[in-house]
Amino acid sequence: MADNEPSLPLRRHLIANAVVLAPTVIVLGVMAVAGWLPVWHAMAAMAAIGCLTAIVVRRYLHSFVRFSRYVETLARGEESDVPRFVLSPAAEELATGVQALDGMWRRQREAIAGLQVSAQTIVDGLPDPLFAVDRRRRLVRWNRAASDLVGTPTADRDLSATVRHPALLDAIDAALEAQAPIDTAIVELALAGPPERVFSAHVKRLPRATADGSLALIVLHDISALRRAERMRADFVANASHELRTPLAGLVGFVETLRGPARDDPEARARFLAIMAEQTDRMRRLVEDLLSLSRIEQREHEPPTARVDVAGVLRGVRDLIDMKARQRGVTVAFDIPDDLPAVTGDADELTMVFQNLADNAVKYTAAGTAVRVVAKAGDGWVRVHVVDQGEGIASEHVARLTERFYRVDTARSREMGGTGLGLAIVKHALSRHRGRLEIDSEPGRGSTFTVVLPVALPSQSQGESRPVDPA
Repeated sequence: MADNEPSLPLRRHLIANAVVLAPTVIVLGVMAVAGWLPVWHAMAAMAAIGCLTAIVVRRYLHSFVRFSRYVETLARGEESDVPRFVLSPAAEELATGVQALDGMWRRQREAIAGLQVSAQTIVDGLPDPLFAVDRRRRLVRWNRAASDLVGTPTADRDLSATVRHPALLDAIDAALEAQAPIDTAIVELALAGPPERVFSAHVKRLPRATADGSLALIVLHDISALRRAERMRADFVANASHELRTPLAGLVGFVETLRGPARDDPEARARFLAIMAEQTDRMRRLVEDLLSLSRIEQREHEPPTARVDVAGVLRGVRDLIDMKARQRGVTVAFDIPDDLPAVTGDADELTMVFQNLADNAVKYTAAGTAVRVVAKAGDGWVRVHVVDQGEGIASEHVARLTERFYRVDTARSREMGGTGLGLAIVKHALSRHRGRLEIDSEPGRGSTFTVVLPVALPSQSQGESRPVDPA
């Protein structure tokens, strides 16, 4: 027997031989007893058939043992060629069939593994944080957005170790305890910052647990911008009402005074009328700024398409603020290169942008100092720096300067005739131009406001590509 052929237990071999030989022995015995066949012929035939049967049976048994071991090899995940089976075509056919099944199972496993990788890639690509928990509220999986939000969570730990919010945990428990899928539960929660972020958590129970044990999904949708916009709208209405109510209250008081005690007092009448004109002019400026801001916001998603000569716009602004600067004893110096490239924009809106910035610089710089307006170009962008020598702005105020009605010094701003909307107009106008406003300020060292605008491409039309913002 070959070394690679397994030995068989003697009892199994004898039983198999007996089973195969029994019918033949019975037939030969009957023929010998009946005299149809000589006894010694019957004995010789039995011996020959017995030897041949033993050989064939042994080969068949060895073949099936080898087949069994071949199946065990495939079951362990090892690849193996189909063994050769001498005098056992049935075993060979079975082995070939098993090999085909194993190949199909391998392909299916690879396909499932590929689907798992693809599914995780898709989940990681979702912009909203996603968590999956099992029936005991333990974390099973999460996506990249969730890791960015709370750090890399620890698997098989209760979700409360990662997100501590009683209302959310109660909603998850209710979904897990339900006997069948229920409607998606929505819970609003705030996560401490800075900055604080508000999320709408959607809790959904799956029809049945997945292969990894996931039974409920929690998706967090960031609604911070929405809540901030709601607060800004409410603040805007309150601030606008306050800004209009104050001068209106003054006007009403002066009118009542002129109708009553000051009716026949020319000196008081002249003084009150001057104050009323000032308050009326203040309301006019406020209404004009509100209308300007509204028009810009309505068209903010529509970028302008005209080519604008920035140098020409800046020279026009210089003429507009020159008189105001002389009245305050401030020198305005413009440094505008002759080869400053054009930008794609709206000339009126850009005039409003630079006029607001230059006007603020003249208002808040120290008397007897200079305001510098410097224009430069490079890397596909035009940069215009408006530099003053005022008191400067503390860092905690810089980020809020472009909010509507936000003032660092409310009393001084109103005294200067400001409406609190100038920088908000600048911000939205530059957003429409696909540009940006940069603010660099420090108390005691003045401020620099920088407008960054993309250079107009040759023969540029709406929809063509623009330079990539290096910031």
